[in-house]
Amino acid sequence: MQRIRYSRYLKSIIILLDLMVIASIFIFFFISRNEDLKYHTETWYQNAFSLMLIFLFWVLLSGRTKIYNIPRNLTYTLFLERLLIHFISFILGVLLIGKVSKNVFFNSDIYWLSFYLFAFIFLAKSFIYFSIKYFRSLGANYRNVMFLGDNDSTEILKNIFKNRKDYGYKIFEYNSLDINTGELVDFWKSNGIHTLFLSTENSYSEDVESKIFKLAEDNKVHISLIPSITQSDFFLYDLGYIQTQPVLNQARYPLDYYSNFLMKRTFDIAFSIIVLIFICSWVFPIIAILIKTTSKGPVFFLQKRYGFHEEVFDCVKFRTMVVNDESTTQTTKENDSRITRIGKFLRKTSLDELPQFLNVLKGEMSVVGPRPHMLAVDNYYKPKIGRYSLRSMVSPGITGLAQVNGLRGDSGDVEVEMKKRILADAFYVRNWSFVLDLVIILKTVLLVIGGDKNAK
Repeated sequence: MQRIRYSRYLKSIIILLDLMVIASIFIFFFISRNEDLKYHTETWYQNAFSLMLIFLFWVLLSGRTKIYNIPRNLTYTLFLERLLIHFISFILGVLLIGKVSKNVFFNSDIYWLSFYLFAFIFLAKSFIYFSIKYFRSLGANYRNVMFLGDNDSTEILKNIFKNRKDYGYKIFEYNSLDINTGELVDFWKSNGIHTLFLSTENSYSEDVESKIFKLAEDNKVHISLIPSITQSDFFLYDLGYIQTQPVLNQARYPLDYYSNFLMKRTFDIAFSIIVLIFICSWVFPIIAILIKTTSKGPVFFLQKRYGFHEEVFDCVKFRTMVVNDESTTQTTKENDSRITRIGKFLRKTSLDELPQFLNVLKGEMSVVGPRPHMLAVDNYYKPKIGRYSLRSMVSPGITGLAQVNGLRGDSGDVEVEMKKRILADAFYVRNWSFVLDLVIILKTVLLVIGGDKNAK
């Protein structure tokens, strides 16, 4: 229904810009290393075909790596991950073509060429990515959307759209409880609605739902279904096919594959050893002295928490509170009087979590994963949020996707914030990658240096 006048051309422009960068880098390296062929016309004609071959390989590879399938809610983390995978595959392909063809155009100091090519592609695509985000935040290149069926899930999504102007969604409110097909179509036309978000938990009859779907199809309005926050069915199964018959198979998550698990576990061990030797070896004694001199009690605080497959383990932290009987049952509040002076600093900088690298070495935790909650919190929310147990499909982490995005689950509307946090954890479980872990670690380091404003 909404006319998208320019978006269809945006992808073509981005592809052309990428090809221009690739051509410039390859030609620069070819000329700089073949001065005697600079004015050799026949060589340029021959290498024009080589350049076209490179262009074709880049574009065909993008169909697999999906670097040009850029949804509005694509995070920079996933954007970089796709770019890195695409670039590595591209360079390996160029190396293979060079070995087979023995063409000097493909063998122009491939290592330096790769470095410059990645640097310029990275800068160009990052500039385009953030430029699009910026213009959308100003109100350009937006999509007109509406919602039908109000519940927690729709409210969370509305809240996301309102907070993230850079996604480029403009919400039009439709307040009629009784659906009148004529009025609904008029609403679509008058407001240029592009997408209708329909809650799977709504009060409409099956007949009314069918009419909505038929009207949307006839009027070229896209429909996106929003699963209930309390239902986990959408996360338990993947759609597959036996010939042409669709079937729902129990979902397998990335870390269910042994190769991925082995890569993550190897990194956890290596990273933990490095941190314990080069950072914790001198930071631990300093923090221990500060804790002992500012309050009575032990240096470390052990708390029972659920780990992988909900196995209970002792999570180790630096003690940040005065010794109290409510430490295992009561969560932290704003300006909590139990927190010590040094404890506030440790929490703000997340240094209180450093001892958990010992948990990582023991295999009870990972460097990155859903943050483990105290048992009382897990037992309270597990029956309330259907996909809550999905968090235990991977090892809990010292840091996680929810934490680096400010979703701590203990501020504002606690129920809503906790649901947002669980959604982030569920996303991590279903979309894990090694690059995603690296980006989360980098964001965590920046939070430690700058201090986490959401920490209590």
